[in-house]
Amino acid sequence: MVHFKLLERQLPVVERALYVASRSMGKERSRGCRLERICAGFLPGRAEESTPEEILMLIQHLVKLLPPEYQTRLAGEEREEELARAARCYSNVDFPAASQMTL
Repeated sequence: MVHFKLLERQLPVVERALYVASRSMGKERSRGCRLERICAGFLPGRAEESTPEEILMLIQHLVKLLPPEYQTRLAGEEREEELARAARCYSNVDFPAASQMTL
């Protein structure tokens, strides 16, 4: 078990953060779980000190917080970006015309 000493002026900020975390995670989660989520959200903000796994974990968590229609929209935008990258890769390739192809 870990204990923290907080100044009275710090308590409202900590309580507010725990409250916001409970709204996104569900109130049935312990305060320890909520504090862990807050810390996990803070770490990727320090990109120079974060691992790619920590950043990916935060992104996945943030996507889960979006309403389903926005999650679908985000997935669609990712697919469009993949298609655009593929198109750029093949833009310099000369494919034979259909009339020149033999089967």
